[in-house]
Amino acid sequence: MMTKKVLFLCVNNSCRSQMAEGFARFYGEDKIEAFSAGSNLSGKVDELAVEVMKEKGIDISKNESKGFDVLPYKDFDYVISMGCGDICPFVSAKQRIDWETEDPKGGSKDKFREVRDKIEEKVKEFLKEVGV
Repeated sequence: MMTKKVLFLCVNNSCRSQMAEGFARFYGEDKIEAFSAGSNLSGKVDELAVEVMKEKGIDISKNESKGFDVLPYKDFDYVISMGCGDICPFVSAKQRIDWETEDPKGGSKDKFREVRDKIEEKVKEFLKEVGV
């Protein structure tokens, strides 16, 4: 079975798309290849995102905030934006999805947990829909 390639996008690639990538790798196991990227990089993954993901047993501390130029593919099966709309540049995909997810950056740890839990549910739902 061929793995599906999924790219999660958010502006800074420091919170939402990083959490989505972490959940997709965790729940998708070897059935998908998950990546994340951003258009206006923060340069690092937000420490609160790392902390709240650790609470779920997922380590994203080694992840890096990255742009589109370092992605291993030019075409993806799915590109899922976290609500960045027109700010995210076009990336070739068979299907484009927008999750309109609130950016927790600058918020409390509870805000990060709330966003994390919404992203986790969306990732699980998405994986079920695509048969993973």
